[in-house]
Amino acid sequence: MLSQSDTGHIHKYILLTFGNKSEHFIPPLKLKTMEKQKQAIKKSETHVVKCVFPNTTNHYDTLFGGTALQWMDEVAFITASRFSRQKMVTVSSDRVDFKKPIPSGTFAELIGKVTMVGSSSLKVKVEIYIEQMYSDDRELAVVGEFTMVAINDSKEAQAIVLK
Repeated sequence: MLSQSDTGHIHKYILLTFGNKSEHFIPPLKLKTMEKQKQAIKKSETHVVKCVFPNTTNHYDTLFGGTALQWMDEVAFITASRFSRQKMVTVSSDRVDFKKPIPSGTFAELIGKVTMVGSSSLKVKVEIYIEQMYSDDRELAVVGEFTMVAINDSKEAQAIVLK
């Protein structure tokens, strides 16, 4: 609760209450930045659909793991670039879980979402869903996370600045 002495400072801060747990003050400038970031995350979500043709499969007639990783890295790059509108590069791929094989003759939908934003880097979660060509059946096949960094013309890390 705000006391009488706090009312003079209310124009500088916005009070957020999380149930009965605690009260936090967030400066309006930071709140605007958070809202801008939230909107950029939503706008940057990327969906790409690929067809799994025989030339992309191994001797088990399923998608090569390396091809899946290449597709995922491409989607992570597109997502990061759409979020920041800056030059981005991949610096690491975190854990990638291959949950189901992706058979030839199916669609693979890749979905990229920004999950964390730092000062010069961000993380993009990429999921691949198997979709049957002639039915609505769909299931999660692969999940991974990629760390992307904003770079300048000298290929050095630079701050992510939302426009």
